[in-house]
Amino acid sequence: MPRIRVRQHVNPLSKKYLTPITPPHWEKVYNQHKQPLHLDIGSAKGEFLLEMATLQPDWNFLGLEIREPLVEQAQESVAELGLSNVHFIFCNVDNSLVPILDSLPQGVLKRVTIQFPDPWFKKRHEKRRVVKPELVNTLAKYLKEGGETLIQSDVETVAKEMRDRFTENPAFQPQGKDWLVTNPLPVPTERETYTISCGQPVYRALFSRKCRGVGA
Repeated sequence: MPRIRVRQHVNPLSKKYLTPITPPHWEKVYNQHKQPLHLDIGSAKGEFLLEMATLQPDWNFLGLEIREPLVEQAQESVAELGLSNVHFIFCNVDNSLVPILDSLPQGVLKRVTIQFPDPWFKKRHEKRRVVKPELVNTLAKYLKEGGETLIQSDVETVAKEMRDRFTENPAFQPQGKDWLVTNPLPVPTERETYTISCGQPVYRALFSRKCRGVGA
């Protein structure tokens, strides 16, 4: 597939991305739409989810990405591979995550990954970062009890901020006190592989959704 050139940084606060999407009819998206769902926020070209979907056919996979050309490329790959348990949506999670999760069958969301999100280094741009308290609250509402959220970054300050957001929410229980040494999932992202090949650290943390009534 020819390489698609896209902007590396997309401002989620710009006017173009302020309209929430209308979620699809999930029974038309997945063959088994009530299977456990893995949500990947910031799915980029989709290579991670495509491999996960191939390895775990008894799960459904959903990738959300704000860069539309990458979503189009990922959906082309879904068709080429003939997969019926993975789907990608072009959207801004700031305003579309709630309607998407609210439209899913109740209790299917069991795993979430947020991997190497745009760090937005400048102080005035920090409000553009994807992991905000509102996002964590939304995941706490829809993630099934015992469900897991994995966060990863190669920027320690960003990883710490993400970890703090989840730690501060009483609905989530951190799995261990330190950064995870290895990825608990069977597939690394492209960025993760590159970072490790350069001898640089990856900062990972895993959280589980507490039982309802414990925290929230």
